[in-house]
Amino acid sequence: MSKDGKTRRSAKWFGSLDAHGFLYRSWMHNQGLPDHAFDGRPVIGICNTFSELTPCNAHLRELAGFVKRGIWEAGGVPLEFPVMSLGETLMRPTAMLYRNLASMDVEETIRSNPLDGVVLLAGCDKTTPAVVMGAASCDLPTILLSGGPMLNGKFGGKDIGSGTDLIRFVTELRTGNMSREDFLSAESAMSRSAGHCMVMGTASTMANLMEAAGLALPENGSLPAVDSRRRVLAHMTGRRIVEMVEEDRKISSVLTRAALINAIVVNAALGGSTNAVIHLLAIAGRLGVELSLEDWDRFGKNVPTLVDLKPAGRFLMEDYCYAGGLAPVIDALGDRISRDAITVSGKSLGELVSGAPNYNKDVIRELSNPVVADGGIAVLRGNLAPRGAVIKTAAASPELMTHTGRAVAFDNVDDYRRRCESEDLGLDENSVIVVKNSGPKGFPGMPEVGNVPLPRRILRKGVRDMVRISDGRMSGTAFGTVVLHVSPEAADGGPLAVVETGDVIALDVKSRSLNLLIDDATLKARLEAWTPPDFSGLSGYEKLYRSHVMSADTGADFDFLRGCRGADVPRHGH
Repeated sequence: MSKDGKTRRSAKWFGSLDAHGFLYRSWMHNQGLPDHAFDGRPVIGICNTFSELTPCNAHLRELAGFVKRGIWEAGGVPLEFPVMSLGETLMRPTAMLYRNLASMDVEETIRSNPLDGVVLLAGCDKTTPAVVMGAASCDLPTILLSGGPMLNGKFGGKDIGSGTDLIRFVTELRTGNMSREDFLSAESAMSRSAGHCMVMGTASTMANLMEAAGLALPENGSLPAVDSRRRVLAHMTGRRIVEMVEEDRKISSVLTRAALINAIVVNAALGGSTNAVIHLLAIAGRLGVELSLEDWDRFGKNVPTLVDLKPAGRFLMEDYCYAGGLAPVIDALGDRISRDAITVSGKSLGELVSGAPNYNKDVIRELSNPVVADGGIAVLRGNLAPRGAVIKTAAASPELMTHTGRAVAFDNVDDYRRRCESEDLGLDENSVIVVKNSGPKGFPGMPEVGNVPLPRRILRKGVRDMVRISDGRMSGTAFGTVVLHVSPEAADGGPLAVVETGDVIALDVKSRSLNLLIDDATLKARLEAWTPPDFSGLSGYEKLYRSHVMSADTGADFDFLRGCRGADVPRHGH
């Protein structure tokens, strides 16, 4: 029984003096739980994405122990459970293929068990959106705890960042400017502690955006994984979820439209990952909150990038933490932020960040000295992307933001890898590289291949960026003038499917346009002659995925998972 006299959800399992209650309590006693664990205390699930196959999350088992301390201390009963873990670094063909599957694991595990509230433990790129999507579908009191970033990498007397500097090292190795020995030495010097990528990639972006949206306690987005304060944060997260159950503060009361728009604004200020676009749209879809690509452009436009972190800037997550983390960033954004949005702390976002000190104005810039004056995710439209495409302006080359060039088209990323070095293509630094069939259905899973590496002969000219267009994604650690998430995707018969080598493409980020410069009649004739891919021979999860995944512009979730299904107690099965 709760403090307000309401029967807890867990009491439907543990509260009855009959055969069912006996069975449920008896089996739990074999873990050493005392009788008073079933006296009406809040039962808290700890949803743990720990896995040694997910290096970013391999320390979450230890972190869960500190969450449990806080839950016991506050009078709750912690029950840890595993769910599918998505390791961006090892999973093939792409972790994104399994984001929706992992969310189903989270959702059904929560719904089918005697839980009153949930702590979500996540870290690596897709684990955060997956657990939040699953929890959003159930709408119990919920709080997120991220595993935190690694310490800065160290090589050659300098700081190096995962992903971002890897791309640089590979480029230098390919051009002969880096030795094999140095390449291998950098490899072992980059990932030198527990945690996820220490650049503002997708993992750090999502950890910060969930803090900005109010689903995590302050400092969740910045404290390094191995900092003792991350353990204290875990302890306090455990305490807080018990209080949230008493308050009946559900996830839907926190992740409102205002909160998600706050996250969009903050993403621009962070120079955050383009992947956040898809993940926030999917989360909103689970909650039934209206959010669209237009919102990304409307609220992210003209927001300055204040955080000088790789890949858009110079520093790394450790530096960001010591500079003050997210609070001074949000405070600096002033009335761009809905400061009265309520957070899981019970306080408003404005209360949490007001007057937050900035200890290093090189890392967290002032409004008068931004990294980029307009750092938002730009949403492009035109006859090549009728339902939209995105580009990360903070990571693009200014001179390429308006560009018209001859398309060199590839059927997929494998075709690009096979043929990109061919002299017959006529590919030069002014070309526009087009890679098709990298979207949710086309690959499948929408891999991080949008920023395909430039051909060696282009690199040898000293060129380090070209306009690249695809219906795929790119890593949050990546950079370049890369147009992504083109919708509809090629495999769905979008115009991208019929781009031919020799066509001319015009990109104008300022006017938010992306166009194939052919007449409407020619485009229509090509689309009518296009033959869709044959997926009839598929089976298993790939068949489910390709049959039900939606387009990138709506979050690439499954169509049957949209909307909140709640957590009504299922009937007994004994």
